[in-house]
Amino acid sequence: MKTRYYHLPHLTGVDALRLDEREVPAPGPREVLVRMRAWSLNYRDLMITSGRYGRALKPDVVPLSDGAGEVVDAGSEVTRWREGDRVAGVFMPGWLSGPPTARRTAGALGGPVDGVLAEYVLFDQEALVAAPAQLDFAETATLPCAAVTAWHAVAVSGGLTPGQTVLTLGSGGVSLFALQFAALGGARVLATSSDDAKLERLRTLGAADGVNYARAPDWGRLVAEATGGGVDHVVEVGGAGTLPQSLEAVRVGGRISLIGVLAEGGGADPASVLRKGVTLQGTFVGSREMFERMNHAIEHHRLRPVVDRAFPFSEAPAAYRYFAGRGHFGKVVITDA
Repeated sequence: MKTRYYHLPHLTGVDALRLDEREVPAPGPREVLVRMRAWSLNYRDLMITSGRYGRALKPDVVPLSDGAGEVVDAGSEVTRWREGDRVAGVFMPGWLSGPPTARRTAGALGGPVDGVLAEYVLFDQEALVAAPAQLDFAETATLPCAAVTAWHAVAVSGGLTPGQTVLTLGSGGVSLFALQFAALGGARVLATSSDDAKLERLRTLGAADGVNYARAPDWGRLVAEATGGGVDHVVEVGGAGTLPQSLEAVRVGGRISLIGVLAEGGGADPASVLRKGVTLQGTFVGSREMFERMNHAIEHHRLRPVVDRAFPFSEAPAAYRYFAGRGHFGKVVITDA
């Protein structure tokens, strides 16, 4: 039986995406065949299409790391899953638990190995997690990268406790999940945006206050003043362009989780890090164990991911272009409709 999939014969931008057909793959002894039902986009996926990711990529790679679907076949040695199970793939299939290592974090989906933008995908049985019971496939597809990254930053490395102050930047996937997780954990969350309407939406998700950085380029100082000396934790998704302000916003002895590279800039003065004794930690998604614990919390608190817009599988390039426009609030998804 034939099935459709996307691939990137060239890394020249979204127009390089090609929809093609191939045979439905047969699972090996420890593999699971998943009929994919939904996918979601991350900024990494845009970088990969244009060759800007800065890491070795598989030639003619099948893109995307994030997707969800249902098990339709399994190999003879599979014990973790059965037909009909609703699942999502692990971003780094080799990172099951423990701290990151070069071996565990190698082989992230949609980059050095093929990703999931296909109607049928093979997974090792260890490289899947169960979908949260209350979420549909589109919502589940938002979790593998953005949600796990936010959970890692806020709940694991950040050691979230009630009463903490947390700053999130913008309204992309990682930032919204970080806001939701921090608010559920009893933190006071502040958020930034360049759009007052988006700031109001951020408040409905749990932000106690917000700053419009388009009107206040020195937003770091305003956040520090509003919190009596700075926040405990900044979830930093901008990179070089926003890090100097994040250093202004964080308290002495606070933490900044470095995640994204969305904003260009000249970087930060290391003296600020030394003077404040700030912990700067790079956060790159997380393990299967983190994913599973996060899903338990999502089920317990009945949390719903924020989905901005859905595109049908046949219009995946349009989803990429919409995502590239940066007008979204939350996750952009693709469905099998």
